[in-house]
Amino acid sequence: MQRATGVLRILGSFSQRCSPSSSATPSRFQTMNSRRKRNSIRKAAAIEDLVEPRKVKHVTQAAAGMEEWIGSLNNAAIHMALDEFMRRPMVRQLAKENGINDKLFIRAFKSFREYCTPEDLSSVDPGLLILMSDISKGGKDCEMLYPFFLDHSKQVFPHLEAMDDLRIISDLTRPHNWYPEARSIIRKIFFHAGPTNSGKTYHALKRFGEAKSAVFCGPLKLLATEVFNRTNALGIPCDLVTGEERRFAKDNHHPSQHLSSTVEMLSTQMRVEVVVIDEIQMLRDEQRGWAWTRALLGAAADEIHLCGEPAAINIVKKLLEPIGETVEVRYYDRKSPLTIADRAIESYSNIEPGDCIVCFSKRAVFFNSKKLEENGIKPAVIYGDLPPGTKLAQAAKFNDPDDECNVLVATDAIGMGLNLNIRRVIFNSCTRQTELLPTYAALQIAGRAGRFGTAYANGVATTMRKEDLGTLKTILAEKVEPITNVGIAPTYDQIETFSFHLPQASFVRLLDLFVSVCSVSDHFFICTVYDMRELAVLIDQVPLPLKVRYTFCTSPLNTDDKRTAAVFVKMARRFATGQALTYEWLMDMLEWPPKPASTLSELSLLEQNYEVLDQYMWLSMRFPDMLPDEPRVRDASKILDKMIQDGVEGFMSLLAVGPGDNSDSREKRLSRPSEEKLAKSASEKPTRKSSILEALLKRTDISEEDLDQLREELNKKKKKP
Repeated sequence: MQRATGVLRILGSFSQRCSPSSSATPSRFQTMNSRRKRNSIRKAAAIEDLVEPRKVKHVTQAAAGMEEWIGSLNNAAIHMALDEFMRRPMVRQLAKENGINDKLFIRAFKSFREYCTPEDLSSVDPGLLILMSDISKGGKDCEMLYPFFLDHSKQVFPHLEAMDDLRIISDLTRPHNWYPEARSIIRKIFFHAGPTNSGKTYHALKRFGEAKSAVFCGPLKLLATEVFNRTNALGIPCDLVTGEERRFAKDNHHPSQHLSSTVEMLSTQMRVEVVVIDEIQMLRDEQRGWAWTRALLGAAADEIHLCGEPAAINIVKKLLEPIGETVEVRYYDRKSPLTIADRAIESYSNIEPGDCIVCFSKRAVFFNSKKLEENGIKPAVIYGDLPPGTKLAQAAKFNDPDDECNVLVATDAIGMGLNLNIRRVIFNSCTRQTELLPTYAALQIAGRAGRFGTAYANGVATTMRKEDLGTLKTILAEKVEPITNVGIAPTYDQIETFSFHLPQASFVRLLDLFVSVCSVSDHFFICTVYDMRELAVLIDQVPLPLKVRYTFCTSPLNTDDKRTAAVFVKMARRFATGQALTYEWLMDMLEWPPKPASTLSELSLLEQNYEVLDQYMWLSMRFPDMLPDEPRVRDASKILDKMIQDGVEGFMSLLAVGPGDNSDSREKRLSRPSEEKLAKSASEKPTRKSSILEALLKRTDISEEDLDQLREELNKKKKKP
């Protein structure tokens, strides 16, 4: 009964989680500019740069005999008293003790001066005027103005009144105390440490299957689904929960004792015997690290089994030390050998069955796929924007020895979550986002080469270009630095309590103020807030309750794409009006039904539409009454997934030479160190509106006349200096 109640509370425990964001598959926005985002959070703006002064209204406060009390007091005398007040060191010292630093002091003093010197002095506090009169006559010291100044400053900057409370609310130094259910248990912690293909997760899952009740927490929806399917195939009833989906072995009235989920969806209120947390080194991830920290500290289980890199052992021990929990480490060696080749591939003619070219941009995936096709090789293709069904279908084709797609071109999304029979991992580049790959990432990717128990048990890692091979060897030879700090995120309850003290602040301003005021210990860094803020800016003018706004702003959405961002805003606006987001409304907005992709841009549009449907299902899990058509939208997403699969199947027909971007120029760009710089330089090349090259992007049938015009254009281009 306790387990059943816990499963039914999985979504009900939403407000207790650090964040409701549960992007089961990392989308583009989660891996983009992560270092810049993290630095922007660490270098948070000072609070005095964030708060806006409030205008203090002048209210007539005429008192009998006022003229007699203040005598000949005028604005000139008041200005002299205020100037002297501002210069006093004691005044500045008192101000700092009350949270008013020099920058804030100047802003508050400017407002105080305006308040004290109106055209009609009858609107000023009589007590203040009498004191001013006494100061001007030399009977009182100007420092006695400080209580009036402080009171005015708190009216202008309301946060000063509650500064101590705000600091207490935003104290993130003791996250262990956020999980009372876990703290009531004496937990046993087991760390299964080893490289890729060492069997560490296999042994943890054996304990998962043996337990009377257990939860598996995976990094990706695909991996959670795989555990769900395998566990049920073994005759152990197991349910599935991801950010966008709930599936039951039987039905929702009979929840299973075993649950497979994405790590964000773990309920910290559900007591079980065993919890398995896979890829524990993701603690260091700059966007999703909070979820692993929360699972480690908050999982309410008798046994916690962690699987991951040895680099996470020390930080795990440090995080658990304050609560008196110890860690038993079990080490595993790789089951099959992995070697670094002495030669790079250099030519596409050297590509062999079982090879996987790993790229770090979608553009590079397209380019390498095209070059393989030119060499008579039909590759399978996997990149982050593809739906799960398409990824699984492409993986199945690559793994099938009887399928013609025996070579894979993929992004580093293959690092986790997909079982692939890879013989050689070929790095297309050793840089990601203009920076060298960190050793732990390179090892994770290279480790996918060679799979125990398959025809490709012996793995090999190499590079596409000769000049990159030495760099790869250097990266892989370096020792992986131990993880020193991990991600953490504020809970909704903290944000809500914070807002009580700043009722006039927008949600964007609340996030900025929270980051500015909060305190974090050396072992932690704040994550998710930057992504939340990006979404918050989009719907800042939409009137939504705080809880709803918070939920919308933690959804896994790619804000870089203008179309999906626009749909997000429309969803929020319709929600704000109280109108249900129906299937018909959504399909009308997406101009359903979609057309099959005949170009890469049309394939990209289908991917965007899928992301919108995924967003609908994510929100529907949290607001089922306002988004009531989740089953129909899920059916539509399956149709779209199949259309994308078909588009990827005909991938080569979608690839076309862009304006001013022939194969020779792209071959040259491939040899350069930075794909991002190349993409920028290519985009800056001039194009002609009447160019046949542009027309070829939109069609697959090319006539003889088209080819003749193409030759003329290329010849003219070659003649230009």
